[in-house]
Amino acid sequence: MQISAKLLMAGFLIAGLAACSPEVGSEKWCANMKEKPKGDWTANEATDFAKHCLM
Repeated sequence: MQISAKLLMAGFLIAGLAACSPEVGSEKWCANMKEKPKGDWTANEATDFAKHCLM
């Protein structure tokens, strides 16, 4: 198998996994963030959590 075909397959795998994550601000996303250690949150995640899950 050529390298470009392997990279293409890897890209589809990553895109497929990313599509499975819950939408930011949804109840499931808020629940996942509550379980995730706060030290692992990005600045954007912390901002989104404050906007969507606390208010």
